[in-house]
Parts: sequence; C-alpha cells; structure tokens
Amino acid sequence: MSENTHNTVPTQRREPLEELDRRIVLATQAGLPLDPRPYHWVASELGETPERIMERITAMLADGRIRRIGVVPNHYRLGYVANAMSVWDVPDDLIPAVGREVGDLDIVSHCYHRPRQLPDWPYNLFAMVHGHSQDEVRQKIGRIAAQLGERVRGFDILFSTRILKKTGLRLGG
Repeated sequence: MSENTHNTVPTQRREPLEELDRRIVLATQAGLPLDPRPYHWVASELGETPERIMERITAMLADGRIRRIGVVPNHYRLGYVANAMSVWDVPDDLIPAVGREVGDLDIVSHCYHRPRQLPDWPYNLFAMVHGHSQDEVRQKIGRIAAQLGERVRGFDILFSTRILKKTGLRLGG
C-alpha cells in the first residue's frame, strides 16, 4: 500500500499564538503609526501578514484581552490648552440616560459615573471638556447645563492646572 501524499498541504511553521499575541501588544501598546495602513506596518515589523495581524487583534478584542482600540489625541498639540472636568450632581436613577447623553456630545472627550463622597462631594457624573480658552470651556459646559436642565441638581468646573502623562497598562519587553 502506498502512502497517500496528495492531500498533504505544507504548513508554515508558526510560533504559538500566545507569543504572537504578546508581540503584537508590545508593538502596538505605545500607539499605532500615523499611517493609512497601520496594521500593515505592524505586520512588517513582526514579519507577519496584515491578515494574520488583523485576525489576532480581532480575536484578542473578542475574548477581552484588548478592550478597545481608539485615538488618543494630544489636545495641547492641537491647540486645546484649556481643559476642565465638569462634575455633575445627577439623580442616581437618571445616571444611565444622562451619562449616555452627555458622553455622546461631541464637546465631551470622556464621561464617567463615579460614586458621591457625601457630605463634601455630591457629584456623581464627570465629563471632560477641552477648549482653546477657559471661556470657551465655560461656554461648552454652559450648553451642557442648558441641555440637561432640571435633570441636574448642580455642577462645578475643575480646570486642569498641569499635564500628567496618561498611559495605560504596559507589558514589559
């Protein structure tokens, strides 16, 4: 009996997925290049195909090892030198709807629900607003207050006084 070899497909030796996934995270954790095809750049850096990189990133997003991929602009380099956290006292039962509404505004970069710290801190909704001046930021926050109306019991504006480096969790190389 002869050995059947016509169904044999040569396979490329590939590293374990865990190692490739780790290399992808290491290559991208400081940011993707400003390139029309950033995943092609990653593939080139890692000696892989763009399709394989996208397949692995999609898998890591699906199983939660990567939570999101998004743009993190440097507001100062874009001319937005006034930054303020607006803090809002919203009835707890309205937080889901009001939080979604505020978070969806194009003038809000990020929005969070946080616990109150009574009696000193009545605020439970935080929304970051950026502008070219403090007056511009105040006007934007005033528009939010007008839109929310009586659904808000009070608010305050906390302007940034210095820049802190923002980074997420980083894997060691």
